[in-house]
Amino acid sequence: MFQSFTEAEQMEGKIITLTTDFGLRDPYAAEMKAAILGICPAATIIDVTHEVEKFNVRMGAYILASAARHFPKGTIHVAVVDPEVGTQRPPLLIQTNNGFLIGPDNGLIALASEREGIVEVRQITNRRLMLPQVSNTFHGRDLFAPAAAHVANGVPPEEFGPVACDFMRPNFARITLSGTTLMGEVLYVDGFGNVITNISEKDLTQLQLKRGSLTLNARELQFEICKTYGENKPHQFLTLIGSHGYLEIAVNQGNAAEKLGAEVGDKITLEKT
Repeated sequence: MFQSFTEAEQMEGKIITLTTDFGLRDPYAAEMKAAILGICPAATIIDVTHEVEKFNVRMGAYILASAARHFPKGTIHVAVVDPEVGTQRPPLLIQTNNGFLIGPDNGLIALASEREGIVEVRQITNRRLMLPQVSNTFHGRDLFAPAAAHVANGVPPEEFGPVACDFMRPNFARITLSGTTLMGEVLYVDGFGNVITNISEKDLTQLQLKRGSLTLNARELQFEICKTYGENKPHQFLTLIGSHGYLEIAVNQGNAAEKLGAEVGDKITLEKT
């Protein structure tokens, strides 16, 4: 059910963030902002990034999930990394405990939604809440941006379209627990070469997993969860919960991804000992 916001929360809901793979050379990001401001002139628009690697849904999902939790309650997040734009994939409006996420049903907004706590998922089908002309190739401007602006203006979720009974939960949003073994995958490799997994601090806490063996690319390492990158000696491996709440494999003053030959999508197994 739709949860009404207080007046203060509605004011906070005027914040709209944008996460896309559009880059800054072309007019696309500016056109999305124009669509938002044409409907909700009071909106505060924040660019999370427009530099997601082209068509890289996983990268966009990680960046959005990392940033979203730091915004005020009621924030509306719009994400567009949409290689299937114009096809049958539905556009979604997801209400969470902290705000709203809007984007294509391709896994892009799933990770952030699940971290924020899903209240309700709806398909966006109401043409009155889109621009008058909806192109087949630019739903970011014609559909997603207007939806965010209407949410900011107080339009309730039920006016956007029917409840979606299910939506795409990609493999990179899933972990598997079997006995004392936790299985996940590499979600992201940052500029320092830190290998960021999709295993969260909550997952480790549920298993009471603080030390054990870690297998990645057929290489087994003994690990103990550290608190900082400098806790081990220089050029030594370490594991820790990074600032975005995910398990990371790092090398103090080195590049863990290079040393392990790790790439996004590689499987990782943690075994409690």
